[in-house]
Amino acid sequence: MQTRFLPEQLAEPATADAAQAIRSCVHCGFCTATCPTYVLRGDELDSPRGRIYLAKGMLEQQALPSAHVVKHVDRCLSCLACETTCPSGVSYRRVIDKARVYIADNYRRPVAERALRSLLAGVLPYPGRLRAALVLAAIARPFADLFDAVPALRPLGVMVRMGERRSRAGAADPAATSPTRYRVGMAQGCVEPVVDPEIQAATARLLARAGCEVVRVPHEGCCGALSHHMGREAEALAMARRVVDGWSKAGDLDAIIITASGCGTVIRDYGHMLADDPDYAERAARVSARTCDITEWIARIGLPPVAQPRGEIVGYHAACSLQHGQKIKTPPVQLLEEAGFAVRIPAEAHLCCGSAGVYNILQPELADQLAARKVANLGALEPDVIVTGNIGCIVQIGRAQARPVVHIAQLLDWATGGAMPAALAATVAAGSQ
Repeated sequence: MQTRFLPEQLAEPATADAAQAIRSCVHCGFCTATCPTYVLRGDELDSPRGRIYLAKGMLEQQALPSAHVVKHVDRCLSCLACETTCPSGVSYRRVIDKARVYIADNYRRPVAERALRSLLAGVLPYPGRLRAALVLAAIARPFADLFDAVPALRPLGVMVRMGERRSRAGAADPAATSPTRYRVGMAQGCVEPVVDPEIQAATARLLARAGCEVVRVPHEGCCGALSHHMGREAEALAMARRVVDGWSKAGDLDAIIITASGCGTVIRDYGHMLADDPDYAERAARVSARTCDITEWIARIGLPPVAQPRGEIVGYHAACSLQHGQKIKTPPVQLLEEAGFAVRIPAEAHLCCGSAGVYNILQPELADQLAARKVANLGALEPDVIVTGNIGCIVQIGRAQARPVVHIAQLLDWATGGAMPAALAATVAAGSQ
């Protein structure tokens, strides 16, 4: 696609990245087949190709964003299925990220939208505030159906239901239970340890059995993904710098383990996000290079011995941030099969479930449609349990159907000697009554 950016515009790195990605687009349309919003709506402007066209005009002309452009940019999930499909290698994320930052800086949203986005940015990345918010959500839970019935209040209904997943606190990290071979960090994040702390507890046990000493960074905080996807780039970069500072002080590590794949996609991009910051570029690149999804790491070093081969049927949902954002596709399935589970992959496995960070709060109608589609495809597999690698997907799929939804680390922990995941145990107990 031909572009007409001025030299002074291209001097800004993010604009130059977006311009390069735009020029790479050849209008082939392959992306439309795998874009969730285009599949739902059939609107060219709700496809990656259409959004690239809108972003190009807005950025080239340095125009004030119109409500029309903002609407279609907002509808993008940043699932990055288009990047997986694109034969030209268009880095679509550079275009949509720049468009979001430009809109955040130059568009005045309606009061209600501004308030909701400020609330999300001020609560979700901070575990203490999120815990307090979930206490309030529990009080408001009887009114969740009422919120759902009023379009303007639907985001509140989604937020209230976030607390339904919340489980008991996980135990302290165990010492390695086999000879220590590796020293690894484990990112704590913000939402996951509040909503489902069992995930990181199971991961720590799994790592210990694999001979890993687990290191934590105090006060590590949010990776910046939530702010990044809302175009609040100054906030996102400040959070990224804090994470880089923390891991830079942790000493030599063989890897930094991520259990929330949405965080992993952003942390692995720190080297790019902070490339122009002389104080952080080198350290950020090192953090990105060491970052591994838990499935990627366990596949690399080997699954601990299976205590008792499992036979449960597992419906595997590949989180977009894992399969498209990080291009990790094979390890999760291989590990589950090695642990003895019967893994089934749903139809339309490439499509997003509608979680996408805070998308299910900001765009609840489209998110609900995607959740229904995902749940129908997973339900057709008749699984005993649904498994995925991202807390957002767990909450989104879990609230849309009754089957237990757990993190892959929980199943691998169970298979190698840990406890049955609580969500699965509750289902088994209910079935035996």
